[in-house]
Amino acid sequence: MISENHFPEPTLIPVNGVELEVFEAGRENAGNPIVLCHGWPEHAISWRHQVPVLAAAGYHVIVPNQRGYGNSSCPAEVADYDIAHLTGDLVALLDHFGYADATFVGHDWGANVVWGLALLHPSRVTRVVNLSLPYLERGERPWLEVLEEVFGSDFYMVHFTRRPGVADAVFDEHAARFLRNVFRKNAPPLSGSFLELAQAETPLGDPVMSEDELAVLVSAFTRTGFTGSLNWYRNLDRNWHLLADADPVIRKPALMVHGDRDAVARSANLDRFVPGVDVVSLDCGHWIQQEEPERLNRTILEWLRLNEVQSLPGGSRPR
Repeated sequence: MISENHFPEPTLIPVNGVELEVFEAGRENAGNPIVLCHGWPEHAISWRHQVPVLAAAGYHVIVPNQRGYGNSSCPAEVADYDIAHLTGDLVALLDHFGYADATFVGHDWGANVVWGLALLHPSRVTRVVNLSLPYLERGERPWLEVLEEVFGSDFYMVHFTRRPGVADAVFDEHAARFLRNVFRKNAPPLSGSFLELAQAETPLGDPVMSEDELAVLVSAFTRTGFTGSLNWYRNLDRNWHLLADADPVIRKPALMVHGDRDAVARSANLDRFVPGVDVVSLDCGHWIQQEEPERLNRTILEWLRLNEVQSLPGGSRPR
């Protein structure tokens, strides 16, 4: 029996030139896969509230620690964390399980990877459910250049990239304090570099996970360090170039879930690039699946069931 207090045991799976630590539930539901993709600075257990519910609803739930996280591979080269590699890992994971396509759910950076997967490998995506991070429009100038101009050099995405190694060292030295301060029910301070959270003695807001759950993240990042996860940010402009030839419109059924108290900005052009997207807001901050797990679970399952019914010929219900 899988419960929120007993996360499934992982398996190391070789894919795309790396190994991914993968957690599974509902293997008896083979043929109905759903892949959950975590963000930064997270871990597969961020989906602990969703895994048993989705498995009980009839899904084969696949939850990887993506490259740079947990016991998955941490390549040394920065370019090994670009969107081509990250989406390539997910495609290879589907191949491993023998699936042509799947529903993908992403949060934070994981949402960005899922959007990218739908652009670069649309045939492998059945549906998209993304939390917090909306579709990022590819404008005429690279993303990092625009972010630096608008928010300045201390903005965390810019700081991580322009000053490689600085944030890594601070987070590595204060891993437990940083993670304890980040995973709170207040939105992360997007105006800063996050370094203050690694140094703050008194955390703000209520925690979104227990001490035992937090210990899993602390242990993982103490072992790997933060460089692999920060290298995702250091590929923003490379990703901008890699997506140049992709059709920018996502033509898959999509659900976008926001937290009303999340500091992440919403997209003004979401309907333009994701036609017909359904948008839901929940009363929470950034860590949506951990702050409002029951409401999110109901929202996702209701949307999936409705979408499955609508996709069948004649609108008949699935068996």
